[in-house]
Amino acid sequence: MKTKSLGFIGGGRITKIFLQAFANKKMEFESVVVFDTNADVLAALKAQFPFITTGSLEETASQPTLFIALHPPMIMETLEKIAGTVTNDAMVISLAPKITMAKIASKLSTPNLARMIPNATSYINQGFNPVSFAESFKEKNETIDLLKVLGTTFEVAEQKLEAYALLSAMLPTYFWFQWNELTKLGEPMGLTKEESTVAIQQTLHAAMNLYFESGLSPEQVMDLIPVKPIGESQPQITEIYQTKLLGLFEKIKP
Repeated sequence: MKTKSLGFIGGGRITKIFLQAFANKKMEFESVVVFDTNADVLAALKAQFPFITTGSLEETASQPTLFIALHPPMIMETLEKIAGTVTNDAMVISLAPKITMAKIASKLSTPNLARMIPNATSYINQGFNPVSFAESFKEKNETIDLLKVLGTTFEVAEQKLEAYALLSAMLPTYFWFQWNELTKLGEPMGLTKEESTVAIQQTLHAAMNLYFESGLSPEQVMDLIPVKPIGESQPQITEIYQTKLLGLFEKIKP
């Protein structure tokens, strides 16, 4: 059974993540229309996901379920352009921080507005995706069912979305480069890439379980390993987290 038609305004990373999640689960839609101002981006997306249709801004905005997959500075200008095209019963889901539903409602007449902070791990259907709905949103349960294909999807108050953006959506970027560097270090130490990868992956899984599920305090967990090779740099790393993340939070919160 095919689900209703979808539209994506913006063909960048997050749209690719959504489309891959749909493809992984072999989901079928009446149509999936994508608009982007960059023809090369659309061509690459179409090559990877042949089931999509590339359309004009107006064609995309007319779909019954519309995702706004744009960076915050571009959203209000784009909403101005599509205000006369989005139908009054369309479901519009913004995937960006900062721009509130109240601001979106100032441009669009549909009562079915929502905001979601998607996660890159939705690429493998293991996302952690908070979503907030306007009180007037219809078919909320059906919409959550659609979004659950991306992974864990749960409703939160709108004012919490930006915190989730920092502590969930952006979280992998704080660690991915470190895991990559550690994997490279295995070779001069005598390990193959595969051996390094397995060691790091399995230890990370176990370390997270130990920290969050053992019942020990953070201090007790960290005391289990006496040698801390980069312990002297911990104050600087902590300072980076405090200044960078809280500073960014101030910039992206409404």
